[in-house]
Amino acid sequence: MSRRGVVDEKIGLKYGAGGRAMRALIEQVCLPGLGGGVTPGGIGLAAMDDGAAIPVGDRWLVVTTDSHVVHPIFFPGGDIGRLAVSGTVNDLAVMGATEVTALTCAVIIEEGFPRTDLERVYVSIRAACEEAGAPIVTGDTKVMGRGEIDGLVLNTAGVGFCSRPVPDSGLAPGDVLIVTGTVGDHGMAIMAARHALSLDGDLRSVVAPINGVIRAALSAGGRGVVAMKDPTRGGLSSALHEMAQKSHVGILIEEGAVPVRPDVRGASDLLGIDPLVMASEGKAVIGVRHDFADAVLDAIRAHPLGRDAARIGRCIDRHEGSVILDTGFGRRILAEPEGEPLPRIC
Repeated sequence: MSRRGVVDEKIGLKYGAGGRAMRALIEQVCLPGLGGGVTPGGIGLAAMDDGAAIPVGDRWLVVTTDSHVVHPIFFPGGDIGRLAVSGTVNDLAVMGATEVTALTCAVIIEEGFPRTDLERVYVSIRAACEEAGAPIVTGDTKVMGRGEIDGLVLNTAGVGFCSRPVPDSGLAPGDVLIVTGTVGDHGMAIMAARHALSLDGDLRSVVAPINGVIRAALSAGGRGVVAMKDPTRGGLSSALHEMAQKSHVGILIEEGAVPVRPDVRGASDLLGIDPLVMASEGKAVIGVRHDFADAVLDAIRAHPLGRDAARIGRCIDRHEGSVILDTGFGRRILAEPEGEPLPRIC
């Protein structure tokens, strides 16, 4: 992407890796002419949220879709099948739809892909669906020639209903930011597996459907839960920047409060990569009105997938659209990543 933010003539991997580059591609190439079609008051494509929310009677229909191109297909803690189901369920959940009505699953297979590996992926798909209470009701299968794709590509879509959609743009000064678990795990696990890095510790993804965690947060906080987003491509940094820019607030984060596993921290220090920009599957960032923050945090921590949840910062009425990092020794602007440092992670 040029310095003026104009998308390059040739599309590179960074444009699919979250952050500023991907948003620029969507805004300049994909979005024009496609932003309509949602009932007034709904959340559509132009909002660039985790899904769409369409009013249906006194309820809201939430719709999302996602494609998955992770490499390697099998990695410590999961595989492309678990990732696909979890990612779609979580996109619905952070929009407020924690009860999944239905999923779709389309698979594109490279000629020569081992049947045993495909069966292994479908075992993971079925297990993740059972965890989430999310049925797959339709799908599609295609096979392409050897070398035309890299192994296996999955596309999943999901629908669910909620009484109130939660956008990623509802923050106001004074709101508290909560993250539901440790950050950087998924991205670092993929990096170590892809490059066969011999690093200390047990680097593994904790990819999982977290609709139960979000359900607990919404039950405890009600309308005090005002914004949610999952910090996947681009990591926590990208998610916070999007939320700050769309909500027209500044965000002040306490670096020491952000939960990072020691082995992820050690690997990040060794490789010179900030865990705040690494993908964090199976997690969510939740914006909560100050008076509800303690109740929501307690409810999240009571769930097995939310034990490491933490209150990491707050919204301020200065530095609109920026994320400020308090290191304990001073404050600095947290730069938004151009894209995830490791493409093809989800």
